[in-house]
Amino acid sequence: METPPWRDRVRREDELLEQLGRQVVAASQRRSAALADGVAELGSVYKVANELGRSWQAIDKAIKKYRPTTA
Repeated sequence: METPPWRDRVRREDELLEQLGRQVVAASQRRSAALADGVAELGSVYKVANELGRSWQAIDKAIKKYRPTTA
């Protein structure tokens, strides 16, 4: 089997990286929404962070940074 030309391989990998990037953003937004739901249920970012074993700053940042945009 012959290897495709390098330009085609690079183009294909660039397309894959773009798709993966979109998937990462979508997953981060879903995670942000889930964390926000946790805050609503437990009452504070600190309680969510404590339950997940993470810092409250990391949880707070994830909620704010990846809050889903409404269209």
